[in-house]
Amino acid sequence: MDADTSITADTDDQIDIKVAGADDFQITANTLTALSGSTIKADTIAETTSANGVAVDGLNIKDGKLNTNDSVVQANITADAINATKIADNAISEEHLDVTSITGHTAETSIADGDLILIHDASATALRKMTKANFVSGIGGTNTPTFSVYKNGDQGSISANTWTKVTTFTEIFDPQSTWDVSNNKFTPAVAGKYFIYLTMYVTLVDGSTSYLALRKNGTQIIEIAFPSGRTTAGPIQLSAIVESDDNDYFEFYVKLPASNSTVFSNGVQTKCGGFKIIE
Repeated sequence: MDADTSITADTDDQIDIKVAGADDFQITANTLTALSGSTIKADTIAETTSANGVAVDGLNIKDGKLNTNDSVVQANITADAINATKIADNAISEEHLDVTSITGHTAETSIADGDLILIHDASATALRKMTKANFVSGIGGTNTPTFSVYKNGDQGSISANTWTKVTTFTEIFDPQSTWDVSNNKFTPAVAGKYFIYLTMYVTLVDGSTSYLALRKNGTQIIEIAFPSGRTTAGPIQLSAIVESDDNDYFEFYVKLPASNSTVFSNGVQTKCGGFKIIE
């Protein structure tokens, strides 16, 4: 013990250890107390308490390790010392995240179906992981049902100025089986908005008007007029966006000015089709 260190016994059964004239350590009963920011080094000390109430159990608490409010000095926290078990629920929020949590990662130029993305599940108020395949399947929609047919065989002997249903179509494609070949009508079976088009190659009369119409459930909803400047034959066209319930159906009609008119089976120009619009 050098000249600057002394040990004194007080009348209240307390021993003070003084270094350089200040009370640095104090022993009372079974308690060793550090005063004036001194350092306690004793791996064998157990169940003792420092002056600020921090428990010591076989550890070394050195000067400057703790702040006056018992919190650990930030510089003394080693790398990777804090893991998930030490982070309280809801302790990390958007105000604590920096943009580098995203921008700091390696950039990807493609994504596989099994790759994962992070989403917020609004119904559960929670974060969820989702594969690219599942994420894409929930975006947008598909252009189905869809169909395309062409006229197979002339349809002649059509009375003048009489609305006549156009029949005898052959399917080009109909993956959802929405075109009824026997009844010549389109039944989408899926509610939504549809784009439908129709081109008919028909008998034309110079100076007369020909008509083409789209009917929904037997009621005319779209009609176009085609004033003719020729006396032979040519195409007339119709296209429309319509709304359909799951059990609506659509048919095509013509009204031609000449007696014994014909809707010709020119497969290049006499066809119709449609598809569901993605909303």
